[in-house]
Amino acid sequence: MVTVTINGEKREYAQGTAFETIAAEYQKEYEGLIALVAANGKIRELFKKVTKDCTVRFFTLRDDVGYKTYVRTATMLLLKGICDVFGAEAAEESCVEFAIGQGLYVNVAGKVPVTAESAEKIKARMLELVEKKMPFMKRSYPLDDAMELFRSRGMKDKERLFRYRMSSLVNIYEIDGYCDYYYGYMLPNAGYVKWFDVMPYEDGFMLLLPSRKNPTVVEPFDERRKLFETMESSQDWGRKAGIETVGDLNDQICSGSMSDLILIQEAEQERKIGEIAKDILIRGNVKFIMIAGPSSSGKTSFSHRLSIQLRTMGKTPHPIALDDYFVNREQTPRDENGDYNFECLGAIDVKQFNDDMVRLLKGERVELPTFNFKTGQREYRGNYKQLAAEDILVIEGIHGLNPEMSYALPEESKFKIYISALTALNIDNHNRIPTTDGRLLRRMVRDARTRGSSAQRTIRMWPSVRRGEEENIFPFQEEADAMFNSAQIFELAVLKTFAEPLLFQIPKDEPEYYEAKRLLKFLDYFLSVPSESLPNNSICREFVGGSCFNV
Repeated sequence: MVTVTINGEKREYAQGTAFETIAAEYQKEYEGLIALVAANGKIRELFKKVTKDCTVRFFTLRDDVGYKTYVRTATMLLLKGICDVFGAEAAEESCVEFAIGQGLYVNVAGKVPVTAESAEKIKARMLELVEKKMPFMKRSYPLDDAMELFRSRGMKDKERLFRYRMSSLVNIYEIDGYCDYYYGYMLPNAGYVKWFDVMPYEDGFMLLLPSRKNPTVVEPFDERRKLFETMESSQDWGRKAGIETVGDLNDQICSGSMSDLILIQEAEQERKIGEIAKDILIRGNVKFIMIAGPSSSGKTSFSHRLSIQLRTMGKTPHPIALDDYFVNREQTPRDENGDYNFECLGAIDVKQFNDDMVRLLKGERVELPTFNFKTGQREYRGNYKQLAAEDILVIEGIHGLNPEMSYALPEESKFKIYISALTALNIDNHNRIPTTDGRLLRRMVRDARTRGSSAQRTIRMWPSVRRGEEENIFPFQEEADAMFNSAQIFELAVLKTFAEPLLFQIPKDEPEYYEAKRLLKFLDYFLSVPSESLPNNSICREFVGGSCFNV
């Protein structure tokens, strides 16, 4: 017998009891479905067994790690459904590309007819596996055997990924004869995947899943057409560049041609910024360029680069950061945990901003504020502006597209731009990189450099940041006149060098340790790229340092 301590209570179990059995006894005490456990601080899947005395903590679908496990399991179940209905090749060549709201887009590469009938067949097969509670089996393969397994099945993306792994073993999951590799944990069986839907969309299917906030309800698909087209454009660029996965990127790094790749993508971003500037000029009556996007999207660098493009067209732009209109720290609203909520509209002095902008529009001379992030106070340092006929205000901040932010400004004089770091690179065809991971790493590196914040504090604040984005940014993104993707296909390889030491500093007994460990494992897939290769106007330099702009 072994002693298992749960919520301070000690219980005796036979050695070899599955964690799933223990979780079932405690499920009624938890609002969300239990997905994982932590035994003595180490996350374990529910099909693992108790071998020694331990203290156990449960993670449900309402916890980030539990929710990600649900999404991952549902994704493998979808690919198993595609495999069974349309053949192994169809599943192998399908690519899990990106998320649109609560929909996960899977491009089937022309191997499957994209119809409502096809979606129903795939869903029906998935439901059969759910009904049978078909188990997910996890096996460790020697690295060479794993590479041979996927090579024989035509999954060259995984073979290429494993070529750069340092560990000698690879964990591979199997359900009813279908094998795949996944970065992260899996649920014990298909019976746990109770809430999902499948619908045809463009060149593939949307796997509709519940939200972490409400994990038992699948909402209707929220169409975000502009976002989809922006993501697809980025995916296409990666395909043309021959870099769709981390393995492709690592090959490029080893070839010694990264400098060319960096310059090519920087030129591509500059071209797109120039096109946006041209659209602004064509509009004719624009006086306010409103730039918005979630945290760590590169809004500041983008606004400076856009300003340069506008100057080449005879305009005189004036970059203004909404962050400089933060209320003083003691006036900042707090969230439900008592932490400062810098993401909400109440953290901005909206009235003062509108007063200043209206006065500038009238031609008055106005002193603009600067926010001191170290002291938490808004300061006035003699930054005066006065607009002439060809002047344009380039205003950036997370609330830039919210009409409440600029309530006093004429609507016809605004040009709205949505910017985000929309990661188009995949780990492999079936393991996408969430956009939020790239932005979290950006923010972690930047905040450590410019604000003295630890990685632990950044991770602790991140759920609040994400909630703020859901409430204050994403509802307005489709209203933008233009969208810009600031993610660079090489940037995670650059951020790796800066982020890893920060993540290793988080103690094992802290709640943020689990997320730090996940991110370290994620970064381990990448070879490093030195930041010296970046141009000094690169958006990536806003985070790693060395930018020619005041960011």
